[in-house]
Amino acid sequence: MEQIRLLAESFWPMFKAGLLISVPLMLVSFALGLVLAFLLALMRMSKIAPFKAIAWFVVWVIRGTPLLVQIYIIYFGLPSIGLVLDPIPSAIVALTISQGAYNSEVIRGALTSIPRGQFEACHALGLNKIQTMMRIIIPQAALVAVPALANSFISLLKDTSLVSTITVAEIMMTARSIIAVQFQPLMFYCEAGFVYLIFSTVLTRLQGMLEKRLGRHLVDTRA
Repeated sequence: MEQIRLLAESFWPMFKAGLLISVPLMLVSFALGLVLAFLLALMRMSKIAPFKAIAWFVVWVIRGTPLLVQIYIIYFGLPSIGLVLDPIPSAIVALTISQGAYNSEVIRGALTSIPRGQFEACHALGLNKIQTMMRIIIPQAALVAVPALANSFISLLKDTSLVSTITVAEIMMTARSIIAVQFQPLMFYCEAGFVYLIFSTVLTRLQGMLEKRLGRHLVDTRA
């Protein structure tokens, strides 16, 4: 009974940390990461060699190094060159860069999946490059990219647990604080995992609904 009481008392602080810290951190980082991903994708597809090289280098470095190392470099390393960031801004920067690098490949793949003939058809209709991208190419590419981006979005929620190492008070940090008082790591780490599972399950259900809706729209556009 005592363990049930402790679990009940600790559930709300962890769940609240998820609502107030983990989820907003995920949303902000994903949104900023999408902007960065789109820019990197366009740079990779550019005919300007320096742009392609810079984008390739960024993606290569970020995808080839652990996210935890990137977090440490930003939070603990940058102060040595005079750039000091608080824990939450450091977390947002690290997660944004990581999402930008990984999702840039998703977006690039979606953009290159559009048949070249559509670009030529738009040119024949008198559309310029910006109009072609905004009105024709990007809407179609979005339908292709959404499933992979949604998976990345859900994974990002779990990645936020890494920022507990720089004292961001999200779900894992809250669990650690409780364990420091109660000295029952197995029970409370399992409960933290359950809280992540709740949020992930909700996001997975939303992903399924979105993909089903977009799937109908994709069928309609091809009909």
